[in-house]
Amino acid sequence: MINDKKVIVVMPAFNAEKTLRQTVSEIPGNIVDEIILVDDCSSDTTVNLAMELGLHTIRHQKNKGYGGNQKTCYNEALRLDADIVIMVHPDYQYTPKLIECMASIIANGVYPVVFGSRILGRGALRGGMPIYKYVANRALTLFQNILLNQKLSEYHTGYRAYSADVLRNIDYNQGSDNFIFDNEVIAMIFDKGYEIAEVTCPTRYFPEASSIKLKSSIVYGLGVIRVSLKYRWKKWFGKKNLSV
Repeated sequence: MINDKKVIVVMPAFNAEKTLRQTVSEIPGNIVDEIILVDDCSSDTTVNLAMELGLHTIRHQKNKGYGGNQKTCYNEALRLDADIVIMVHPDYQYTPKLIECMASIIANGVYPVVFGSRILGRGALRGGMPIYKYVANRALTLFQNILLNQKLSEYHTGYRAYSADVLRNIDYNQGSDNFIFDNEVIAMIFDKGYEIAEVTCPTRYFPEASSIKLKSSIVYGLGVIRVSLKYRWKKWFGKKNLSV
């Protein structure tokens, strides 16, 4: 625990058997009270490995998508009375070694939400992020900062730490079950008046790391634009629903 706060790490997993053990090995056991892995109907041995590693394991009998997986993760973490919830992908793209730093920022009341940013510094390109993804990331982030009136370095990281109070005060269960869920959550956070801190995070791109394909990336980019426009529309005209 940090400052008597219960810290729970959640892992939305899909076919993560090749990288799960290495990811878990870097999670600081002196800080984290529990690790929840939600398997989204993998076709490999992710579930068996998770249970072997002693993780609190939940398996979807049907694939619910990235957003649907996260909903299960957060619902279970809140059911277990977490004070701080940190999402780490089990594909080892983000280092779990930042967990203590991110949890401390929240535990000490500095910020209620912390993102691990691949864009702060030069970690993204150095870690192998494809150029087209880097350019798209920068363009979408600029667009979102303008529409949401914020100054995040990126909106597309999958490394996130939340105060449980934030999760309880946003309606994330009404979000999409797909990849756009992450951006909907950001819009919900800002809509409630919370601030988001960022820490520099190195990243790794390799065959086993999860990555959406070009076609899905385009669909995702269009979804990001819709979420940003809906957020601005709500601020101007009072529209209630921020989900796509």
